[in-house]
Amino acid sequence: MDNESVIHTDAVALQPELVELRHRLHQRPEIGLHLPETQAMVLEALDGLDLEITLGKTSSSVTAVLRGEKRGKAVLLRGDMDALPVKEETGLDYASTIDGAMHACGHDLHTTMLVGAAKLLSAHRDQLQGDVVFMFQPGEEGDDGAAHMIAEGVLDAAGVRVSAAYGMHVTTGSVPRNVIATRPGTMMASADALYVTVRGAGGHGSGPHAAKDPIAVAAQMVGDLQILVTRKFDIFDPVVVTVGYFHAGTAENIIPSEAKFGVTIRAFSLEAREKILREAKLLCEKIGEGFGLEVDAVISGQYPVTINNPDHAQFVRETVVDLFGSDFYVPMEHPTPGAEDFSRVLLEVPGSYMFMGACTSDEFLTAPTNHSALATFDDRVLCVGVEIHAELAIRALKESPTSV
Repeated sequence: MDNESVIHTDAVALQPELVELRHRLHQRPEIGLHLPETQAMVLEALDGLDLEITLGKTSSSVTAVLRGEKRGKAVLLRGDMDALPVKEETGLDYASTIDGAMHACGHDLHTTMLVGAAKLLSAHRDQLQGDVVFMFQPGEEGDDGAAHMIAEGVLDAAGVRVSAAYGMHVTTGSVPRNVIATRPGTMMASADALYVTVRGAGGHGSGPHAAKDPIAVAAQMVGDLQILVTRKFDIFDPVVVTVGYFHAGTAENIIPSEAKFGVTIRAFSLEAREKILREAKLLCEKIGEGFGLEVDAVISGQYPVTINNPDHAQFVRETVVDLFGSDFYVPMEHPTPGAEDFSRVLLEVPGSYMFMGACTSDEFLTAPTNHSALATFDDRVLCVGVEIHAELAIRALKESPTSV
């Protein structure tokens, strides 16, 4: 039996314990950077493996290094661990027991797959022509856990900078179960926020000339932000600007002294991101200045654009097709406007992010989506994900995809 067949057989054999771990993680979801129960379950699952483990100082991260038979280079595999502030409504027999918290984005599967990859690669250490860094990351859902782990040295945990990095995200929609999708170049958008406060002078609604109405000025900003998008940005390098909240006033006949709104901003290139953040802030400030009102326009930088190295995206495709056949891979025609802090890893080292279909139904296009209180993910993808993680590490250490 060849090595690939042995790895496949061993990955399938792990399935029962993978399911058990995933269900335990799903029942005890934790949110943010500090996930003590999740960290403890990961450490328990890794116990007995010959790994060099480091715990995070500013978060509940776990970095585990597996030393291969040969030394000198390393690759990184990443799984995020945090849940969402969602009250689960799936009715599963292993549903969340924490009120108001749910693994609605499938990070319990990511964590489980990474544990499985550590077990599988530990059993096949003789095939590793280098080291593997397992990045168990908290705080992906808006808390920038990747930045915390990078600052604490995850990319150099093996003693050398990793030469490649791979991450996977399960999805209930867009692709069928067990199918992998990725693309070269931009895969996911950046995500940033703009918080605007407009300060005027309150007064009676019947006499707006005697006040300085912040609502009218803030409303103009909301509209002009959309004009900014259509008149200053190339439609082939798009940006998305969406006002998510607008708060002002207490009664219909009172002009308030203040209006506030918040904006999410998405871009698909580093250049467009830099430009829209600069221009959106300036636009709001200048509109306020034109009406003689004070404006605080604050940019909150969140996640950069997720950019796959073309050679590594191609390497993912070749690996998946070689393992499972061409039906198990689909190219992404367009990037997705969602954002991901694995982008920070890919700005530092070459690699590729990918999506994996994990819908429990064949009707994946109409199933409840990631982040829904009704979202469910199929356990059957676990051993497949483990095998892909393991094979990417083995082959990347052996074949060294060209970086550009």
